Amino acid sequence: MSTSVAAPAPRAGDSVGMSYLDTPSRKFVTVYLPLIVFLIVLLFPFYWMGITSVKPDHELLSRTGNPFWVIAPTIAHFEKLLFRTAYPEWMWNTVFVSVVATAFSLAASVFAAYAIERLRFRGSKNVGLSIFLAYLVPPSILFIPLAAVVFKLGLFDTRWALILTYPTFLIPFCTWLLMGYFRSIPFELEECALIDGATRWQILTKIVLPLAVPGLISAGIFAFTLSWNEFIYALTFISSSEIKTLPVGVVTELVEGDVYHWGPLMAGALLGSLPVAFIYSFFVEYYVSGLTGSVKE
Repeated sequence: MSTSVAAPAPRAGDSVGMSYLDTPSRKFVTVYLPLIVFLIVLLFPFYWMGITSVKPDHELLSRTGNPFWVIAPTIAHFEKLLFRTAYPEWMWNTVFVSVVATAFSLAASVFAAYAIERLRFRGSKNVGLSIFLAYLVPPSILFIPLAAVVFKLGLFDTRWALILTYPTFLIPFCTWLLMGYFRSIPFELEECALIDGATRWQILTKIVLPLAVPGLISAGIFAFTLSWNEFIYALTFISSSEIKTLPVGVVTELVEGDVYHWGPLMAGALLGSLPVAFIYSFFVEYYVSGLTGSVKE
């Protein structure tokens, strides 16, 4: 005769789950209030840049009134920035240098990451670790020897000085990021292609790269952002005003001694942040999947 043991009755707290959020007050404290605080902290710098860029000079220098609001908005700062400075040239230089350096670095990183992860050779893991450690070297140490190399090559005060030096910190980071994404692609797909007679180049271009599009976009966004915001190399290797990039041109040309032109400065910072924000918002889905690795067996 078999006896059955009755399961213990569930406690009252086991079936509660997320029901503690049912009341509006608790839901506001635990969900909405932290989100509101996070959004305020995140968006306040952009709000401050926006109101400062449209404030007239007398409001900027006034100690009376509400500093968080604009009484008489003006576009004089944008007019000065776009038509009385070299800001359009700075913008074009930044776009050109960032796009070319990102494309070159991404191409080199694809070959490096694929070789380390898929071609089995002695010391491949150590090579991957060394590449990542190279990214940790601060640019403030490298710009001194790189300045001598750039000067000897005759590239000083040219855009190519930045295009050829930016990959020194872009390639290690993109390689490390793509190594993790290539690792998530099933190796069995490549084995089947090898059995069918495909070459390594065909496997890379027709199998791996189409599956790695989110990872490529994620690495490209990171590389573009790093190139766009880079300051030390651009300040060291460029001296002519018409060749400067946005981070250097805004700081060096709109600050005269101890006089800070806050209106044009904030207008330049606001316009300079829009392209990067647009790219992030447009590719946000690919960006997240590239970080998490979306390829499943």
